[in-house]
Amino acid sequence: MPKKIIKRFLPDYKKIREHKHLKVFGKLIHDPNLWHLNRRSVSGAFSVGLFMALMPVPFQMILAAAASILLRVNLPIAVALVWITNPLTMPVIFYCAYKLGAWVLDLPVQEVEFALTAEWLMTQLGDIWAPFLLGCFLIGTFLALIGNIMMRWFWRSHVLKGWQARRKRRKAKRHHS
Repeated sequence: MPKKIIKRFLPDYKKIREHKHLKVFGKLIHDPNLWHLNRRSVSGAFSVGLFMALMPVPFQMILAAAASILLRVNLPIAVALVWITNPLTMPVIFYCAYKLGAWVLDLPVQEVEFALTAEWLMTQLGDIWAPFLLGCFLIGTFLALIGNIMMRWFWRSHVLKGWQARRKRRKAKRHHS
């Protein structure tokens, strides 16, 4: 069952519910649907988490939690997936997003060295914000869609394999009886 696989990687939901940054959501965080592991909830969480990971804004985890609450999908998975963009991966991912946006807008790619500093935000972001944000949106949307489809496929194939194994066991049991 996919639940067993996913549960191994998730932190304790009680710890997450008590996290200081998530207290802003009050009682909304106690909705049982945010903690369920089913095909809809997990695939929706992949969409939320992967989309939010590509949004170049602070507090991605809180935004992913808010979207999870709004869409009633698995909160821990959505919040964990925003860490795809982290200090090690951000420069490469965001540069690719910028290049994609520039290509879509048919703009020349400027040589940009990404740095998450106030100085960089004031100087270079002003020159590239439109292609950068468009690229982030497009890649985020694409990853959200692919993540959702792949998770649904994984879940379905895992369930089908379980059914086939159970069918084989029943058949073998009948032959031995």
